[in-house]
Amino acid sequence: MTAPDHVVGVGVDLLADAIEAQAVDVTRVDWRPPMPGTEAGLATVAADPRRRAANEEAVARMLRVQAMLVDVGPASAILGLEPGHFLHAGPPITWDRASGPLRGALMGAAALEGLVDDPEDAGPLFERGQHVSLEPCHHRGAVGPMAGVVTPSMWMFVLEDPDTGARTHCTLNEGLGKVLRYGAYAPEVLDRLRWMAGVLGPLLQAAVRSSGPVDVTGILTQMLQMGDEAHNRNRAGTLMLMRDLAPALVSAAADAGFTTDDVADALRFVGGNDHFFLNLAMPACKLALDAARDIPGSTMVVAMARNGTDFGIQVSGTGDEWFTGPAQLADGLFLGDYGPDDANPDIGDSAITETAGIGGFAMATAPAIVRLVGGSVPDALATTRRMHEITLAENPRWSVPVLEFQGVPTGIDVTRVCRTGVLPQINTGMAGRVAGVGQVGAGLVTPPAEVFPTALARLAELAAAAD
Repeated sequence: MTAPDHVVGVGVDLLADAIEAQAVDVTRVDWRPPMPGTEAGLATVAADPRRRAANEEAVARMLRVQAMLVDVGPASAILGLEPGHFLHAGPPITWDRASGPLRGALMGAAALEGLVDDPEDAGPLFERGQHVSLEPCHHRGAVGPMAGVVTPSMWMFVLEDPDTGARTHCTLNEGLGKVLRYGAYAPEVLDRLRWMAGVLGPLLQAAVRSSGPVDVTGILTQMLQMGDEAHNRNRAGTLMLMRDLAPALVSAAADAGFTTDDVADALRFVGGNDHFFLNLAMPACKLALDAARDIPGSTMVVAMARNGTDFGIQVSGTGDEWFTGPAQLADGLFLGDYGPDDANPDIGDSAITETAGIGGFAMATAPAIVRLVGGSVPDALATTRRMHEITLAENPRWSVPVLEFQGVPTGIDVTRVCRTGVLPQINTGMAGRVAGVGQVGAGLVTPPAEVFPTALARLAELAAAAD
């Protein structure tokens, strides 16, 4: 009797092991029943005649985007932010529900903008809500790491897709440890931000305007071949950015009124901050995902974001609606004497990288990341493979060398998450739960499971209405 070419079985590994021992190819699948209560929604959405074409269009639009760094400037000019207007990471939230690190970042930002002399005095300002307002970064075409607080005086990267003219934005990266985005607001934190606004930002602006656009998508393509996953490991990306901008920094400095010492300080700061490129990777991913928004019938996730209290997703076929659940505590490694009791639930817009297929989805490109977030090298490889179960496509531009240059899993599909029970994997930093502490560790986290059935139910409503 001729051995079969392929066997499909359901049961314990013992059966698969026995078949594999006979030199038959075995594909092992971690099958699970659909999430409870999603059967009717899955049936309705699966029958939506728009779904297949809508998802193909969403993926195609996303993959067409080329993100170019075209400018750097203050948020007051770039986004039209006015005094008292604060952007933050994640879905909408009010001061009374804000987490410790978000409160700390807002308090420090209020002092930075001169609304209070001491960050500790900023609480009543936000409690009253007079002359201040809070708005998600995503609502202004921006993304913010961790607390994600943006104020008018902060300088921002501007990324543009040359084919459509669409733009996205992100602040400059402060580094790690005691920084505003982790909720710290000590005097040295604010002094660093003032230097970034007074020296680093204008120097980068002069360099970008002098050298011309920088191909951020191209750098992302290369860095994934060099051991970065573009969320918690950005070393190669940061070095390539310096390579592209350093000559223009030097040549444009004098015309912009800066000294060689200013240039040296800027290069030293960027070179000593391996995370600097993260704040370009994030808006590059948002630029691509924004192109896939607002396609009726599409079940593709176009944003995952957290504010330290809530975790929210947005879906192409449901417009700007947020589907939220409680932000989860990350499981990982801690700095110094910090432990789980010191950590705040997950926070930040940086999960936009996973939404686009890098970060935690591309951990196989950066096995060294496990030394920061925990786990093992086999875990990193298995994570990337598992994310293909919940995505619509692969990104041929961003590939994984160790997996035979397979494209990263791209386009999280709400229906696949609900059908498999597999949740998107995010690698993340951990902020201290108390305002002012800063970073306490890094680890791995997933969204709250309930956000996907909620989004599915809404998609089913829209599908039924369109029938």
